[in-house]
Amino acid sequence: MVRVPTKRVKKVQLDLVTPHAGGQRAIYLHPARFQVVACGRRFGKTELGKVLATREMVKNAGEVWWIAPQYKMSTSVWRMMLKTFRPIASWVSAQERTLELANGGKLVVWAGDSNPDAMRGGAPNLVILDEAAMLPSNELWFGIIMPALMDHIGRAYFLSTPRGRNWFYEIFEMGESEEHKFSDYKAWNFPSSFNPFLPASEVKKAQERSPSDFFAQEYLAQFMEDSGTVFRGVTAISTGHYHTPYDGDFIIGVDWGRKLDYTVFSVIDIKSRWQVEMIRLNKIDWKIQRDALKELIDEWKPVGVYVEDNSIGDVLLSNLLEDGIKVIPHTTTNQTKREIIEQLSFDIERGNLTLLNDPIQVRELQSYQLERTKAGRITYNAPSGYHDDTVIALAIANYYSVNHFQSFGGGMPIVRGWEYA
Repeated sequence: MVRVPTKRVKKVQLDLVTPHAGGQRAIYLHPARFQVVACGRRFGKTELGKVLATREMVKNAGEVWWIAPQYKMSTSVWRMMLKTFRPIASWVSAQERTLELANGGKLVVWAGDSNPDAMRGGAPNLVILDEAAMLPSNELWFGIIMPALMDHIGRAYFLSTPRGRNWFYEIFEMGESEEHKFSDYKAWNFPSSFNPFLPASEVKKAQERSPSDFFAQEYLAQFMEDSGTVFRGVTAISTGHYHTPYDGDFIIGVDWGRKLDYTVFSVIDIKSRWQVEMIRLNKIDWKIQRDALKELIDEWKPVGVYVEDNSIGDVLLSNLLEDGIKVIPHTTTNQTKREIIEQLSFDIERGNLTLLNDPIQVRELQSYQLERTKAGRITYNAPSGYHDDTVIALAIANYYSVNHFQSFGGGMPIVRGWEYA
């Protein structure tokens, strides 16, 4: 591409705001290399990012990357920054979303959902991660951005409203570490009300009209204990321990792993409503996985084994049936997934279950999200870059421990013991 310099202006006044005393100024002046800012809506995180980027580009002649979660959001940022810096830019490329200043300062605007690998090889002085909680996963930070900052011992600001306990929460905890294990990190937490220019009456209206959990997350910038409002009370009921097999009535739920996912077997005692065992398998031969399930069945002698039959599960189900292992198919559709997840959500919130105190399962349950599509349909999924295999296996086992011998979703056969009616 041929670079066409823009008209140079010797003296121009930039359209910037002064960091306010409600927290922005403290962030601006703090020396920490990586600053994690969990803030409420309308705190002014975008304006703060703009001031930080300007300091690096104008004062230090450094290269700044501004990373937004989605292409549309990055477009809005690019237009805002272009409007501010065009008068003093020596070169601008709308296609590359890049502008350079005469002093050597540079800005590149990226979309986190486009092609993160394109960032590899760069060496910025400063990175602004805008709405960091919405970015795909910690792999973007640890695998691409952090190594790119090594050349110049660059800095990074994570500016975001919380979104459950996903990777942004984990980074925030690093900045709050009491042991100072992560001395490069500094965590900040500012509710919307700390913005002195935001009318207090507007915040009060939001509190009166919003669900308490929503207000706590969006305006108080709190990391809700159970994210996504799907599973509430996970920690309180995750107090169980692994059991050795004993006499009883058990249900086993099976979620087969695909590619990098895990295969999970979850066992629930129907009468006590305890989760008594869970097995996670990854990157091992399908035959070994089938044999592991057979061994689990031999040990617990369940009254029902419900196996996901979507995709590769259909083949594995057939193999198990051919081997004389009595398993029952569970077909995952939007409807059936919603039913098993909502049943699990209800039982967790009401304390009807005792779950294993397993950190992986707890984390997957707490990070599980509810989303509403443009068409208004509710979907349930793990955040991008996270697994939900323990959630699905548990949800299958739990649903059938409550609804064993019943018709499922209008499309499953009624089950009598091991036979199909």
